[in-house]
Amino acid sequence: MPKPFILIRGGGDLGSGVAVRLKRAGFRVLITELAQPLSVRRLVCFSEAIFTGTFIVEGITAEYCRNAADLDTIFSNGDIAVMVDPDAHLASKAKPTVWVDARMIKQIPDTSMPDAPLVIGLGPGFEAGVHCHAVIETNRGHRMGRVFWKGSTEPNTGMPESVREFGVERVLRSPADGTLHLNRRICDSVHKGDFLCEVAGHSIVAPFDGVLRGILHDGQSVTKGLKIGDLDPRNDSSLCQLVSDKALAVGGGVLEAILSRPEIRSALFCQDNS
Repeated sequence: MPKPFILIRGGGDLGSGVAVRLKRAGFRVLITELAQPLSVRRLVCFSEAIFTGTFIVEGITAEYCRNAADLDTIFSNGDIAVMVDPDAHLASKAKPTVWVDARMIKQIPDTSMPDAPLVIGLGPGFEAGVHCHAVIETNRGHRMGRVFWKGSTEPNTGMPESVREFGVERVLRSPADGTLHLNRRICDSVHKGDFLCEVAGHSIVAPFDGVLRGILHDGQSVTKGLKIGDLDPRNDSSLCQLVSDKALAVGGGVLEAILSRPEIRSALFCQDNS
């Protein structure tokens, strides 16, 4: 049985930001993911460890964990573990002390309070006291990162945040079912009209000047309407390798929820947190 640890379902940019906060605070972290993760901002997503074996985000290393028996070894190395376990069946058998659902599915979740002593949901779809013990606001604004022990967060707006007056245009979506073929890489500067990628014969071009902040893997299977890329009008490639302010704020909320429960603190720190 592994030492006390925190499970995060979802190793995308939000879940990875939470993992960065928790690892820096000294906790052991296991992330569960799909076999083919759909993380767009790949340079700041621990889900990349599934493709590369190890992956580093802001100086923190994640290792691909093939089975629960390897958890203690990875934790002893001081790294985050990343496991292919879409339904979290393997992870649940290892009995996490804290369960964080960071998948941002924005609908009624399959997560429930019996999953762990402390269950935390991120964003729309969760109701504290019903699906989880606490829910963290993910919508930008005055409440972002706040912890709610009763009720729900703000509803899903369906709109990405605006950056320099660009909103929905920033999100690149697949025009059809098919295989993604890339013509540009993350961190590339592009101009309006530049060819970025192609799916099933449909070309996707840059809607404005900026930096390609994120895009799925070349050769990945995608479905029509799926978010496949993120264009940033600030034209600063260094931002592609930094965890977002939103992810850090939400991670701070998760950390607050954990530390505000004395029994959870004592359980997580009952052994040396290497």
